[in-house]
Amino acid sequence: MTFKEKLLTVPPPIEVAGRRIKRYHVTADPSGIAPEVEKAAYEILPELLPEPDGTPPATFVVLHRGGDSGAYLNAYSWVWDNVLHFRGASAGQSALGCPDLDPTHFVLPDLPWIGCVWELPPILHERDAWVRHMLAPEVPDLDAYMTDTLPEGTTGDR
Repeated sequence: MTFKEKLLTVPPPIEVAGRRIKRYHVTADPSGIAPEVEKAAYEILPELLPEPDGTPPATFVVLHRGGDSGAYLNAYSWVWDNVLHFRGASAGQSALGCPDLDPTHFVLPDLPWIGCVWELPPILHERDAWVRHMLAPEVPDLDAYMTDTLPEGTTGDR
C-alpha cells in the first residue's frame, strides 16, 4: 500500500445546535469536497453532538472524502471541561454498515474508531489549542480558541 498525504482545508466556523463548530476538510481532490457531500454531512451533524454540560459549547469536525465512494464526518466535542467526546457518521462505505455507495447517505456506525491517519492531525492541534485558550489562562477565551486552527496544506504539514 502506498501512503500519500491528503489536502487539508479549513472552512469558516459554523454554529449548530448551540455549539460553535471548527471545521477541517480532508480530501485528495484539489477541487475539495463536493457541495452535496458537505451539505449531507452537516445535516447529520446535530445527531453527533452531546448534550450541554456547562463546558463552553465547542466542537471541531473533520469531514473526509475518501478515495473511493466513502465520506466520513467525525465530530469531536469538548465536555466535562477537558474531555473530548467523539461521534462519527459514514456514507458510501459498505464496510462500515452503509446501505449503499452514495457519499451523501450518512449513517451512524456503532464502532469504537476515532479516525484514520488523515483525520487525526487536527486532534493534537485542538488539544493544545484547548489548553492554550481555555484551560491555562485565568479567563478562558472561546473566541481565541475558535480562531486557532491548523494551517491549510496537507494532513502531514505539522
